[in-house]
Amino acid sequence: MRTPRQRVYITCAVTGNLTLPSRSPHLPITPRQIAESSLAAADAGAAIVHIHVREPISGAPSMNIDYYREVVDTIRDRNEKLVINLTTGPGGRFVPSAEDPKVGGPGTTLLAPDKRVKHIALLRPDICTLDLNTMNFAGEVVINTPDNLRQMATIIRLAGAKPELELFDSGDIALMHDLIADGTLDTPPLISLVLGVKYGFQATPETVTYARNLLPPDAEFTAFGIGKSALQTVALSYLSGGHVRVGLEDSIYLKKGVLAPSNASLVEKARRIVDDLGGEIATANEARKIIGLPVR
Repeated sequence: MRTPRQRVYITCAVTGNLTLPSRSPHLPITPRQIAESSLAAADAGAAIVHIHVREPISGAPSMNIDYYREVVDTIRDRNEKLVINLTTGPGGRFVPSAEDPKVGGPGTTLLAPDKRVKHIALLRPDICTLDLNTMNFAGEVVINTPDNLRQMATIIRLAGAKPELELFDSGDIALMHDLIADGTLDTPPLISLVLGVKYGFQATPETVTYARNLLPPDAEFTAFGIGKSALQTVALSYLSGGHVRVGLEDSIYLKKGVLAPSNASLVEKARRIVDDLGGEIATANEARKIIGLPVR
């Protein structure tokens, strides 16, 4: 059984690719806005920023490497200690067409594994996500096959980045153990348990206890929630021995009916929750030591 850590790090998921700009005027969209929001989150106490990019005009999800480069360079120029975590999730969705279900219809984003991590090879972030889920996601299917994951993990390792394994259900944990056993993934693993996606892990204490107990004993993990469970899961993850994550990717609300004015405001609230429960927030360099990254 794990007890709460004395010192935990906060990850801020800055914008994501599913939160609609029409739902919150505070969502950062342009590379400059994403970078500034990341830096403000760091000032509020975040040690790690998890980054997607978007099209500056429409706010639609993007994989444009120039956008990623602008965000990364802006952050590194002003805060070299902050841990940068880039997503590799885009490029894994399949929507069967009505005419022929084996052909992708509108909304399909499937890409070859090397294209999904091209920005990792070029920009060499501290961390990048590696989603181990294959699952129903609303009307779509997310596909991450073991072979594709092995190819992505190889490129991530060559880039010198540490993969953060996003796990959405217990089968993902079983796959993680297989990928560790065959040498695809190094140990100790860095893990995020994703709670609240409709067809994955549900956001309950029982789920976190069950999932945590399936992880390697030396794993560093964060449990985080989507939507209304986001702030509840801050307390749940901390009390279960994990770290915490908040951000406008996961929830746009500071409390019921009140839009969060910024990512920094969510980080400040997460910090208060941990503080009230008796924990302390790790600095960026302390987070680097916990994760096994070079200290700056």
